[in-house]
Amino acid sequence: MNEYALKYGTNPNQTPARIFMRDDSPLPLEILNGRPGYINFLDALNSWQLVRELKAALNLPAAASFKHVSPAGAALGLPLTDTERKVFFVDSSLSVNDSPLACAYARARGTDRLSSFGDWIALSDTCDEITAMFIKHEVSDGIIAPGYTPGALEILKSKRKGGYAVVRIDPDYEPESTETRDIFGITFEQGRNTAPVIDPAKFDSPVTVSRDIPPSARRDLTLALITLKYTQSNSVCVTKDGQTLGVGAGQQSRLHCVKLACDKADLRLLREHPKVLELEFRDDLGKPERDNAISSMLAGDFLSADEKRAFISQNAGASLGSDAFFPFPDSIERAGHSGVKFVAQPGGSIRDDLVVKACDDAGMAMVMTGRRLFHH
Repeated sequence: MNEYALKYGTNPNQTPARIFMRDDSPLPLEILNGRPGYINFLDALNSWQLVRELKAALNLPAAASFKHVSPAGAALGLPLTDTERKVFFVDSSLSVNDSPLACAYARARGTDRLSSFGDWIALSDTCDEITAMFIKHEVSDGIIAPGYTPGALEILKSKRKGGYAVVRIDPDYEPESTETRDIFGITFEQGRNTAPVIDPAKFDSPVTVSRDIPPSARRDLTLALITLKYTQSNSVCVTKDGQTLGVGAGQQSRLHCVKLACDKADLRLLREHPKVLELEFRDDLGKPERDNAISSMLAGDFLSADEKRAFISQNAGASLGSDAFFPFPDSIERAGHSGVKFVAQPGGSIRDDLVVKACDDAGMAMVMTGRRLFHH
């Protein structure tokens, strides 16, 4: 197939709509079920690039939960603790730790479950039955992966009364080195952003007094930077334990990016507070209703300000990546309140010295990558 007709474009009035290859070659993807739309494919192709790059960089299965062309969450296939299973609403009967891929998606979905409602899923590896069973019970629009086991495909086909969108992409497909797009009848052309997000040697040369960046933080900073590479700018990402904790996307102010990402990270972390874990819900309440209830309670006075600060402080050690430099030290000061201890950013501001000093005052280790990661 070298063309796929879409019901409509971004909005119902935008017709006709299609995806196709300019050189008339076959599309590098196959629709196995459902009828994906224009925005679905934007999410699919951006999210696939993200998980593919994570897998290549960190050699672990990866998953992403995408909404409106930015990740609500991305994660690696690390085993789940009992607490994480409860926070991510993993059914006790599901042997999720037998599938690193299932763990990756549970973590990605668990970053910001409210934003992930009705998401598009990307998996770096062939979808197995355990992963499909977890997905089956989440509200989602569709999925892209390099393959599906027969059992997983049958499970996914049963979603949304048989209309769940399932896309298989050729894992060996590589696009041309130059990409084009049309805006208002004018064609733009640029080279694809194929550069690595960071030279690993940079981790050995922090610009701060604190120079210790352990392997876990290097992994989490790499996860943050690759996530930002496929997030609408301006963007900031907080990560910990192989999972995004908060993504701040599409803000005009760098500080607002940091506040958004850190506020989400705080809410994600506070879901592990003992008082939250002890909450009991009626059996007839679904996951979305429970998610909404927990988020509303955490936004209110269910936990006091002192309880929130103490719990976040006890669980410090997060990493933060930024897709461009910090123009002022206020972003670092805000990040410190969310337990951030490791930072990666391009550098290049006329106030880099003030940003470095803010990191030193907060006991953070920071690397400057020299690589801007804007994505539009």
